[in-house]
Amino acid sequence: MIALALPARGGAEMEVEALAIPDVKIFTPRKFQDARGYFMESFNEKALAPHAPKLRFVQDNESCSREAFTVRGLHYQKPPFAQDKLVRVIVGAIFDVVVDARKTSPTYGKWVGAELSAENRKQLLAPKGFLHGFMTLVPDTIVAYKVTNFYDAESDAAVFWASQGLGIDWPAPPEKAVLSNKDAAAPRFSDFLSPF
Repeated sequence: MIALALPARGGAEMEVEALAIPDVKIFTPRKFQDARGYFMESFNEKALAPHAPKLRFVQDNESCSREAFTVRGLHYQKPPFAQDKLVRVIVGAIFDVVVDARKTSPTYGKWVGAELSAENRKQLLAPKGFLHGFMTLVPDTIVAYKVTNFYDAESDAAVFWASQGLGIDWPAPPEKAVLSNKDAAAPRFSDFLSPF
């Protein structure tokens, strides 16, 4: 058995970046590397607390997408089962997107996106009231995300990922996308009645 000497740290070390919609943030944990490999705190409640107070994660989810340009989204759960999500990539890379679905928000219907990868270690916080989805950029991509509410089948819903009214600049055109039947049949944003 080999003991792993952890680096001395004075608490949580995480870079924080607000995106164009300020409630959506990117968290990048610091990586400590040596000849053996690396260590990082992929989640630290203290590091997130000043930027996303009162979040309590209750479930971890993981997906593996075999093909590049696989799309999962745009998903949400209706209140009272709405979820905050903290999304990261374990293997591969994605273009991760959130759309503001809060009816009274000045950025309603606007989107922001970021590339998340195993290499860049970035994690995206998608708050309640946002639609969330991603497109894989390489085959065999594994995505993990923490959520603040349990899955509820009756509250689970989606909006069509390539709705024209959203104008999301996806990395690949619709004809290259790999979709589930559910996501392919999701209503367009123009027909979406926001529950937020």
